[in-house]
Amino acid sequence: MTETDLTIRELRQRFTDKSLSPLEYWLALEDHIAAWEPSISALYLYDPESARAQAKASTERWAKSETLGPLDGIPVTLKELIATRGQPVPLGTTAVELKPADADAPAAARLREDGAVIFAKTTCPDYGMLSSGLSSFHPLSRNPWNTTQNPGGSSAGASAAAAAGYGPLHIGTDIGGSVRLPAGWTGIFGFKPSHGRIPADPYYVGRCVGPMARTVEDAAFSMATLSRPDWRDGTSLPPNDFNWMDLDIDLSGMTIGLMLDAGCGLAVEDEIRAAVEAAAKQFEAAGATILSVQPVLTRAMLDGLDNFWRSRLWGDIADLDEERRDSILPYIRDWAKGGADIRGVDAVRGFNQTIEMRKSCGRLFTEVDALLSPTNPIISYPAEWASPTNDPALPFEHIAFTVPWNMSEQPAASINCGFSRSGMPIGLQIVGPRFDDMRVLRLSKAFEDWTGTLRSWPQPPIG
Repeated sequence: MTETDLTIRELRQRFTDKSLSPLEYWLALEDHIAAWEPSISALYLYDPESARAQAKASTERWAKSETLGPLDGIPVTLKELIATRGQPVPLGTTAVELKPADADAPAAARLREDGAVIFAKTTCPDYGMLSSGLSSFHPLSRNPWNTTQNPGGSSAGASAAAAAGYGPLHIGTDIGGSVRLPAGWTGIFGFKPSHGRIPADPYYVGRCVGPMARTVEDAAFSMATLSRPDWRDGTSLPPNDFNWMDLDIDLSGMTIGLMLDAGCGLAVEDEIRAAVEAAAKQFEAAGATILSVQPVLTRAMLDGLDNFWRSRLWGDIADLDEERRDSILPYIRDWAKGGADIRGVDAVRGFNQTIEMRKSCGRLFTEVDALLSPTNPIISYPAEWASPTNDPALPFEHIAFTVPWNMSEQPAASINCGFSRSGMPIGLQIVGPRFDDMRVLRLSKAFEDWTGTLRSWPQPPIG
């Protein structure tokens, strides 16, 4: 293990005992990023000069024991969709006019307040509407485990950066699985908290901000900072007094659902099914009762959401001039054009399917205390593909396990539960009741402790 693999806890200990400074750590990380970035293209607005200045200032604060907060000196990236003051937010597409943001979005503001070293934004596809590293604006982002493969998305760059070891913490967003899906495909831990737990601006139905990291503890550590309320998000939850690092749990008497069929979408591949079943047996061995459960999603729900999202995006891009609209990634442009033919009443009916998802999820959680499922139904897909189907007529066949929990506002995470014969990571999704973010983190940490923290991460290319 090298300095660039240190966790937040380890870094804070090294900063405290003066065996490593934030600046020394950053300079090592800068070299590591330089070795990786040409191969995976995870970053946007990467600014090592600014990072050096931020790390130097943090080093001086640590020397005086006058740190700003728990993340002082910790390098962090933010997904491109999360605004940072004075920098453009292209939304992953060449169709957007580049204008500097007036203010930091809530997550960026909280990280800055606590002294984090914000050194880059991370890539995403056009309008964040793909589970892919493909974008009309950014270079193609790739999966560090195998650069011919996709890192998933829409938090594509964040997942690639975390897997490649660009520091311990990366912040993504998730409206249908965009933190968890790429986490599953890159072997990292991705946490989508309860809706409103981490304030988001702009707010949207189902949209959450969440940490992406190599370990559960690093993600949990960030929550004290990220979960402070912000008036700009009308769904922002009240201040909490959680001890986010209290991660012990007793599974005795707990009933955990096991869902291996999403109800629609892509079929679960055999290797994924076997890995998730093996994970469930570990929870059972720890004292939980495992209950096989039926899907919460139906074809009507997923198709209704498709209609609603097409209509929404078409409403955003319909007034663009033809040249700008034609510059959108063709897959997304062609998909969104279908929204032009959707009647208003049908768009509303599509939105109403999000309420049906919420009811279905709520009904299931009258029977279980938590849920296990695959994160992704398939092992991997080519880096150049826009989605696992690569078909704009079938855009959401891969989100059937993840999207219901956005609409029900429940916390959910993806954690690595093994590898395929091809050497690609497999993700286990863990879902908890609404507002019980700690349960998901504790169950995730228990599984991580049983299986051992992943240590054999991909290494940068030589030469």
